[in-house]
Amino acid sequence: MTDSDDALLPLDAVRPPASSKDTKGAPAPAPERPVARVVVDSPLPHLDRPFDYLVPDSMHETAEPGVRVRVRFAGKLVDGFLLERADESEHDGRLTPLERVVSPERVLTPEIAGLARAVADRYAGTLTDVLRLAVPPRHAKAESEEPAKQDLPPAEPSQTESAWDAYPTGPSFLGALRDGRAPRAVWSALPGARGWAGATAEAVRATLDGGRGAVVVVPDGKDVALADGEFARVLGPGRHVALTADLGPAERYRRWLKVLRGQVRAVVGTRAAMFAPVADLGLVAIWDDGDDLHAERLAPYPHAREVLGLRAHRSGAAMLIGGYARTAEATQLVASGWARPIVAARTTIRGLAPRVRPAGEDAELAKDQAARQARLPSLAWRALRHGLESGPVLVQVPRRGYLPALACRHCRVPARCALPPTRRAALPPDPHAGTAFPIPEAPAEPGHLCHGPLALRGGHAAPYCRWCGRVDADWRCSSCGSPRLRAVVTGARRTAEELGRAFPSVQVRTSGRDGVLATVPATRALVVATPGAEPVAEGGYAAAVLLDGWALLGRADLRAAEEAVRRWMNAAALLRPAAELVVLGDAALPAVQALLRWDPVTHAERELGDRAELGFPPAVRMATLTGAASAVRQMVDEVRLPPDAEVLGPVPVDEAGQERAMIRVPRSGGAALAAALKGASGVRAARKTPDVVKVSVDPLDLI
Repeated sequence: MTDSDDALLPLDAVRPPASSKDTKGAPAPAPERPVARVVVDSPLPHLDRPFDYLVPDSMHETAEPGVRVRVRFAGKLVDGFLLERADESEHDGRLTPLERVVSPERVLTPEIAGLARAVADRYAGTLTDVLRLAVPPRHAKAESEEPAKQDLPPAEPSQTESAWDAYPTGPSFLGALRDGRAPRAVWSALPGARGWAGATAEAVRATLDGGRGAVVVVPDGKDVALADGEFARVLGPGRHVALTADLGPAERYRRWLKVLRGQVRAVVGTRAAMFAPVADLGLVAIWDDGDDLHAERLAPYPHAREVLGLRAHRSGAAMLIGGYARTAEATQLVASGWARPIVAARTTIRGLAPRVRPAGEDAELAKDQAARQARLPSLAWRALRHGLESGPVLVQVPRRGYLPALACRHCRVPARCALPPTRRAALPPDPHAGTAFPIPEAPAEPGHLCHGPLALRGGHAAPYCRWCGRVDADWRCSSCGSPRLRAVVTGARRTAEELGRAFPSVQVRTSGRDGVLATVPATRALVVATPGAEPVAEGGYAAAVLLDGWALLGRADLRAAEEAVRRWMNAAALLRPAAELVVLGDAALPAVQALLRWDPVTHAERELGDRAELGFPPAVRMATLTGAASAVRQMVDEVRLPPDAEVLGPVPVDEAGQERAMIRVPRSGGAALAAALKGASGVRAARKTPDVVKVSVDPLDLI
């Protein structure tokens, strides 16, 4: 710790220069490199830097860079990571010695430490916050276990036929990986339930054949299970690990240690795997980068695509961004020349894509006059009946639950909870309590009611409030007084119930929040799933219906059209070639046209052009400040923004007084904006300002 920084610390964290009295009983320093630079576990942004500590002679052998340590900081014992050892310190006073080395395991590699620092700077966060995401918590028993000796058989030779042969530039991409080069590609995968996992496994195999390691990040556990099976088939058993949160702390840490110790060089997992400490990294890959599960929910809210891009740039590794659809961010990388596209020929695409039919076609509406109002028009019924003759069919429903939104049947006003809040703050003692004539409690005023949206859990259930969770069986419309309700949005469980009555001899299976199915057999069945939870059918689905297209396209979101195309194509890719797919949407909409032609590239290029014209990411860099109104306004006034920055807002975001301001800069000014926001957060933390302002750089939910 240096004298210039002493003012930023509590007084008991800084010690005066050593005196003869102070040195009595002080531990002897290590004979070599007696200074340890430690990053301490502190969330305060103004303390986001290493601090110098003395390495005692007793810890000389164990206090190596990368180990976990315990140090005294601000009068408390805190955890930290030892970043490096040095011969001298810039601090003039006596250094505080390390308390102990928690474990001699060097869990923080230099590559991950540098990456964490770059991610923190990119997202205006702190190194400590990123390290919490990068290094899993220690499990002492798993760490003390002796590594199992694995006598792996020689890897089988690569197959002569490759999934990459279907792409004109696919073989050259694999060849570059085998030669140890670093190609960067945006891959538009062909339709097929398992095609992406097998092709990704082949890219990893080519990287391993070139003597380097690979990291693959997928959205969820269902995709991890699919990729895990393909990796075992292509790479051979024992040559990779799968990392997910469902493993539990012991097994997850055990597998992570296998990667750290170099026992395996290939990793597949969810977003936490982006920091896997693979040595000699040669390939980073991300599948379906538009899925919001790739965005971290904890500060500083990094996105897996951006982290892997930074890692590829810093380590000289190849990068593969794959998906059935394409995001505007991936298109930006292609447009800038940083990556190259991998796209199949149109004849190949037409031979594998499903046959898409929008229910909003004029010719179809002329045949079925009731199709405009029907949730499931006759075209969809015909597709389901025809598909069930030869196998399972898929029905995608955008909303989960039974009836998640209700309204008055008479006047169509949204149904709101008319009950008082569950709890209130404590009131002063009642002076009339205990008297013979207590004053009765007055009914709740309209402004003090819950007003949460009502929903139904089942066909015979009473409406309940989605905010307070209580049943409002005596509900009446506040506008017309009618007690009758109607559905505004139909969920997946209600859809499954209706289809079960329409097809009584067919099994109905659901996949969603209550339980996600990984696979279904090739037998006749109706599979009702929410987006992202569609199971893989053996041999592919015979038909599919994509319901309620308006629910996806009508969302108040910058990425509504892009997200609709992504969800539709992910479901459509599970179908057999030329199987019938019915989408409930207007055929004239660009998103529906992209699905009809199976052309996500043109849609993404158009989306990027529209955002560039309007000044939205990824054409620009943008940050949001969210918090109490006074705190947001104060931070906007005090932050030293780059000269070309534009401030939008602040505007209210909820009824609790929260506001949000957006700051926009050109892409070249992103680093300066992040540094300015981090500096402003540090000033507020040093002042101990009570109101917290959430800083998010390039968030997904701008609108």
